[in-house]
Amino acid sequence: MDVARIFRWYYTGRRLPEHLPLTDNNQIIRQLSKTYDGFLFTGGHDVSPALYNQAKSDQCGTVVEIRDSMESKLLTMLIDLNKPVFGICRGIQILNVLLGGSLYQDINTQFQSNINHQQCPPYDIPSHRVNIAKNTPLHDLLRKDAIHVNSYHHQAINAISPELTVMATSPDGLVEAVYLPAKKFVWAVQWHPEYSPLDENSKKLFSAFIAACSSLAQQPL
Repeated sequence: MDVARIFRWYYTGRRLPEHLPLTDNNQIIRQLSKTYDGFLFTGGHDVSPALYNQAKSDQCGTVVEIRDSMESKLLTMLIDLNKPVFGICRGIQILNVLLGGSLYQDINTQFQSNINHQQCPPYDIPSHRVNIAKNTPLHDLLRKDAIHVNSYHHQAINAISPELTVMATSPDGLVEAVYLPAKKFVWAVQWHPEYSPLDENSKKLFSAFIAACSSLAQQPL
């Protein structure tokens, strides 16, 4: 079965987003990693603490082992292939864990802050400020030292992976954006730009990701 052929599809000459099947089959994941030009890792379930060598606390939420397995395998392959990757919320967390970092299993009980990191709807309203580090790709893209973002998470980066560079932090010190300098485009943010489609900063983030994907698609096979 040619899995890559099954999951690749086009419409009027343009490549469209595709929701990948949930699997931990190595062969399928490998073919998927080679099929698409870029990969978005979304928010969702808590990352299993077992992946960063911790016991699961009572405050840790639902974990889905097959998703942890698939995303860990897929991310490893994509980094090796130097494919564009953009992580959102859980996406920044699984990236950090995969590269040797750890998480707060529950920031409400493990991290002192007066910032609301778990806002109520609507989610397109900014919840707090993030400070953007100079001389990082995010600062180069947005041309701003700080922006206001929404915030809906109860886990966050604790120990940062030695392979990642921090691009933004919230005023209380939590990591809000990272990138992998050794690769062309591996970025991740803790907030949810997808909830703010009219926000110019959110548009620029997705445009940068799409540009990285398009650049790869134009390379000769």
